[in-house]
Amino acid sequence: MKFYDRTSEIALLQQIESRSATTAQMTTVVGRRRVGKTTLLKVAFKQTPMLYFFVAKKNETLLCEEFTREVQDKLGFSLGSFQQFSDLFKSLMQLSEKINFTLIIDEFQEFDNINKSVFSDMQNSWDSHKSKSKINLILCGSIYSLMKHIFEHSKEPLFGRATSKILLKPFKLSVLKEILGDYNSNFTNEDLLAFYMITGGIAKYIEQLVVCEAFTKNAILNAVFQEDSFFLDEGRDVLIGEFGKDYGNYFSILSLIASSKTNRSAIESILNISVGGYLDRLEKDFNIIKRIRPFMAKEGSRNNKYKIEDNFLNFWFRFIYKYRGAVEISNFEYVRNIVERDYETYSGIVLEKYFRQQLSESKQYSDIQGYWDNKSENEIDIIAINEFEKRLDFFEIKRNPDKINLDILRHKAEKIAGKFSKFSIEYKGLALNDM
Repeated sequence: MKFYDRTSEIALLQQIESRSATTAQMTTVVGRRRVGKTTLLKVAFKQTPMLYFFVAKKNETLLCEEFTREVQDKLGFSLGSFQQFSDLFKSLMQLSEKINFTLIIDEFQEFDNINKSVFSDMQNSWDSHKSKSKINLILCGSIYSLMKHIFEHSKEPLFGRATSKILLKPFKLSVLKEILGDYNSNFTNEDLLAFYMITGGIAKYIEQLVVCEAFTKNAILNAVFQEDSFFLDEGRDVLIGEFGKDYGNYFSILSLIASSKTNRSAIESILNISVGGYLDRLEKDFNIIKRIRPFMAKEGSRNNKYKIEDNFLNFWFRFIYKYRGAVEISNFEYVRNIVERDYETYSGIVLEKYFRQQLSESKQYSDIQGYWDNKSENEIDIIAINEFEKRLDFFEIKRNPDKINLDILRHKAEKIAGKFSKFSIEYKGLALNDM
């Protein structure tokens, strides 16, 4: 698969690379697994020699052997042998006083398992040599919680050292359409919705569907539910590293959220445990769920709901993890039939998220939210406001345009609209054929 988009990220990385010729740069690059961080970094840098260190889960001495060979091959310098990475890094900082080069350390957070003292030792070397250094240091990681802790916790040694931070997000909708169009010029909106539902713009998932030549709704679902499918264990593979031994409770909570049990009381009534701490960590530490509140609700409102931000993880918990018994005995037809049974309802929710993202990417609004009252009734799918232009738009989302009823939407929006008498207000319907 060819390399798509990332023009703004590449431009930023190349600006950082240029600055490193005179001033040492430390950049953190964070993003969920499979989003394309490594591929981006390997194509971004053009001006400097590039070292690439991948921190595998192995002995530190063996890692140092691999890394010194990389230095020899790419820079032509023999630095000797090292038992500890901190000593190698110190030598590289000293070398960077003489030459300008890029050093990418991928899966940097794994040093937390290999040797925790690496972070403080790196801090000492960085602080000692950065004033004379010409290094372009890129520290890349996919365990969000650990990377956040290493660089944003005030008591950690590398806190405040990064000169730039990049959070790599999934592809935008325009790029998804471009990719799907390259492989299936006759794709339908149903195909696009399925492509968005499974990949969510994650590069690795798109690549897997390209390998499977799955570019229609049916082909995409077939690629997910087959014996050797990459996708069947993917949710577990992505999250076990984040959650560790306590993954069971987290998985149960995420499975319920994916099955539309989206408020705390509903989750607790089923699990019979207090989940407040888990929800806080899923939101703030792991960046997996998002707490949402109704339009106009204040920050401290208790009328909250939770949603899984990632399209694939939401699908995985809703259909694969929930029916893991059938998956484990390879009864994929059983799970596939459940997906087909629930597809119209489930994909309708995905369609709402698609249009919410589309409105966000249009840059026309200052805020985009949904609405529901204290009884979780009178729901409005999307309310989008532009406070500068004094414009308020209400949207009803349906797969089938014939089911859109703007009179009902106006009635549900009556009280809200009454509070914005100086705004121009529009009521709109969006359906599958508007994608």
